[in-house]
Amino acid sequence: MRIYPIETGNFKLDGGAMFGVVPKILWQKSNPADSNNLIDMALRCMLIEDGDRLILIDNGVGNKQPDKFFSYYFLFGDFTLDSSLAKHGFHRDDITDVFLTHLHFDHCGGSIQFNKDGTGYEPAFKNAKFWSNKNHWYWATEPNVREKASFLKENINPIEASGQLNFVPIPQNKMLLNSELGFDVFFADGHTEKQMIPHINYKGKTIVYMADLLPTVGHIPLPYVMGYDVRPLLTMDEKALFLNKAADYNYLLFFEHDAINELCTVKHTEKGVRLNETYKFNEVFN
Repeated sequence: MRIYPIETGNFKLDGGAMFGVVPKILWQKSNPADSNNLIDMALRCMLIEDGDRLILIDNGVGNKQPDKFFSYYFLFGDFTLDSSLAKHGFHRDDITDVFLTHLHFDHCGGSIQFNKDGTGYEPAFKNAKFWSNKNHWYWATEPNVREKASFLKENINPIEASGQLNFVPIPQNKMLLNSELGFDVFFADGHTEKQMIPHINYKGKTIVYMADLLPTVGHIPLPYVMGYDVRPLLTMDEKALFLNKAADYNYLLFFEHDAINELCTVKHTEKGVRLNETYKFNEVFN
């Protein structure tokens, strides 16, 4: 098995929305804001090469929304999904599986593209299975008012229409062991219904793809919960459960949205679980 970080670009979000009730004087220490109160965010995905499977976890915002939509998010940087895949010798047609942690636009927007004549949509990964789960799929296709702006029909419905949609089974507890994709999956319900957090055993370590359970290093303290989360108190419970285990077993946390830090470990302290060390991926895995 080989794992590659896949950078698809950067964007900006309101710092207050990203940290909920936590005062700016606290969160700006780790996530400094610009004059518009916006903080830098990454769109970092993960590619897993495992035998004859090439699994992409999430795929960024894509490029099919109108300029007005993207103007709200201030996209910047030189990274693209295609250039990042090419850097490692791959093309999107090589992808066999696209695992979607959840269906908010910044995690699944790259799943669908305009077709060749520009009259409709088609999967951007023509040879891949797309993986979600039944509960989250229903949640996204029948969205609540709070999340409706994040669940875009053009990102979601064409996946099902293509016949490439597959569902990961939902376990009785929160952890699915040894999924069909070869890794364990933690199901978290605080941010959105049945967000899936992959746990990958790699070179003697456990790497956890954090998605929106832990967007950045700055979100490690339990009360630091996004205003976007539909069940913030549940997020705190899920973070406590996860972070204690991560500190006990020295997990490597892989960040999708931290613009600076790719990986970190955490440790137990008198104040609870806190940041231990941060790393670049290539510093740990040459």
